[in-house]
Amino acid sequence: FFKGTWLFPAAPVFPSASPLRRPEPESDHERSVAMDSALSDPHNGSSEAGGAANGTTRPPSTPEGIALAYGSLLLMALLPIFFGALRSVRCARGKNASDMPETITSRDAARFPIIASCTLLGLYLFFKVYFPNKSYTGSVLKTWKTQKSKKGKTAVIQNPTTRDNHRFPLEIFSQEYINLLLSMYFFVLGILALSHTISPFMNKFFPANFPNRQYQLLFTQGSGENKEEIINYEFDAKDLVCLGLSSIVGVWYLLRKHWIANNLFGLAFSLNGVELLHLNNVSTGCILLGGLFIYDVFWVFGTNVMVTVAKSFEAPIKLVFPQDLLEKGLEADNFAMLGLGDIVIPGIFIALLLRLPEA
Repeated sequence: FFKGTWLFPAAPVFPSASPLRRPEPESDHERSVAMDSALSDPHNGSSEAGGAANGTTRPPSTPEGIALAYGSLLLMALLPIFFGALRSVRCARGKNASDMPETITSRDAARFPIIASCTLLGLYLFFKVYFPNKSYTGSVLKTWKTQKSKKGKTAVIQNPTTRDNHRFPLEIFSQEYINLLLSMYFFVLGILALSHTISPFMNKFFPANFPNRQYQLLFTQGSGENKEEIINYEFDAKDLVCLGLSSIVGVWYLLRKHWIANNLFGLAFSLNGVELLHLNNVSTGCILLGGLFIYDVFWVFGTNVMVTVAKSFEAPIKLVFPQDLLEKGLEADNFAMLGLGDIVIPGIFIALLLRLPEA
């Protein structure tokens, strides 16, 4: 699951994604219908226009707020790299060669930008095709289906979804359900990652007489000589306590989607990625960094694909920090962002350099 965080390397601050272009009515009658719908529906139209009309546009961020946001993102990016690289060395020292995590080879590094680009473009097309501007599409469909005349009678008009499907794509999946599924997925992964992150730190606070019982979770497939281990995880009572504390953060994130809970999960994902993902040599790291440099430049700065996908996901795939924290406090909502890939990819290369004397 740490590899999933690589799909979203991002610039620190994203520009706003451009809205879908609306179809022009083809006749005077349709034009009048769309205009009546726009006047009667306060949510119809772009958020920028509505915000300007209602005086709800965001105030510009102050220089102090921007400096605080960028400085905090820089600090949050350095922490998992520093501690993850140190824990990566301890991981290499404490395990046998057979128990080491699977390393990234040169072939994997060369293929990764291509696979990541295909995945990213597929997600972009998925969100663009199946999740158009709901407020606009819904109001136009409702208006085109029925129209009230001046005499109070209702006349049925043609439904454009059957006449012009390329304009109004059918929503096979609901974006709310997709984001709910993703939230549950990252809820479980985030709890496990955060528990693994805080476990060495929390062990220092347990008393010496703490009843630390050992447990083992074993899941096998087959029987007899054909039995194969799928999951073999050993843990103790201290790990269960850390898991309980991490679950509190998970419930907070699941219910509120607060940016602090998002960052706690994001930092845990980044630190575990730097610790557990290993490159086999320096040339592999150079291939990976070079390929992802081109990937980043094209998808982030050349198109709005990365921006759209990152903003469409309600998942801790990025670190965020509000630029208006000084004005609004913890309820601030004007965020600067940093993708986890911008932390994990350089981090695993630095961890490799730190492990070289141990090789």
